[in-house]
Amino acid sequence: YAPEPGAWNIAGWTLVLGGMFIAAWSTYGFETAVCYTSEFKNPGTDTFKAIFYSGLLCMLLFILVPFTFQGVLGLNGMLATPIVDGSGVADALAGMVGGGQLIHSLLVMLMILALVLCIMTAMAGSSRTLYQGSVDGWLPRYLSHVNEHGAPTRAMWTDLIFNLAVLAIASADATSFFFILAVSNCGYIIFNFLNLNAGWIHRIDNGHIARPWKAPSWLLGIGAILSYVNMIFMGAGAKIWNPMALWAGLITAALIIPVFCFRHYIQDKGKFPDHMLADLGMTSSDLAVRKAGILPYLTLIAGVVVLLLANWLFVI
Repeated sequence: YAPEPGAWNIAGWTLVLGGMFIAAWSTYGFETAVCYTSEFKNPGTDTFKAIFYSGLLCMLLFILVPFTFQGVLGLNGMLATPIVDGSGVADALAGMVGGGQLIHSLLVMLMILALVLCIMTAMAGSSRTLYQGSVDGWLPRYLSHVNEHGAPTRAMWTDLIFNLAVLAIASADATSFFFILAVSNCGYIIFNFLNLNAGWIHRIDNGHIARPWKAPSWLLGIGAILSYVNMIFMGAGAKIWNPMALWAGLITAALIIPVFCFRHYIQDKGKFPDHMLADLGMTSSDLAVRKAGILPYLTLIAGVVVLLLANWLFVI
């Protein structure tokens, strides 16, 4: 058996980047492990453990599973319709382990439970993010409500309703599904870019503040470099899944701006909540001192340039 060699040209690399674009969506999600930092018993040690060991587990599975499937099924087997659409994955797994109908049924049940767990994890992490954004003065106030158990119920209901609406669109056909997936991943990559660069910017502005766990400077630097790698994935890869996915993703991400303006300028009258600044170890006067200068703006401009260049250079 000899697989077909890939084409070492612009079109071939564009397809690779398109695959990496979706792979980013499916693998970066383990960062959810740090959404609950404030609820850890000992954030100073537990934060590192949560993200480090979650990352190791993801690396193991995302290497082991595809290599196993391709090694057993081969290239043609991987491209078969039941594997591509997911309906034949349980059959393939049962064949690998030599199980009968009982093993097949158990594997189907495990895959269904894994999907439910994935949905629950995504909702738990994203609703907690919505809640914290509201508490910090970025999103509408009603999202900051929690029940007697400390669960952000309003954020969870908002998350559920929005996701149901999106799924109703995505379930129309395969084209709609991949369009929604690519558009949502554009928003995720943008968030990832901002998050990775916020680390070193925050280190410049507030490096003196004591924290339970502080990332080493070299790690922040690597994160900043990888943020631009992600922008290449997005600029080159989004259009593989739909020609309009990139532009639709940028427009969708921009819709958060009026939401922030409503909270900040209408509800809060242009002032961030005092407790947000207290959590950061800052006061209102500290906001006027910008130690990073124009670096954040240059970072954003460079990100846009990398995105547009990747979109222009990599074509099919």
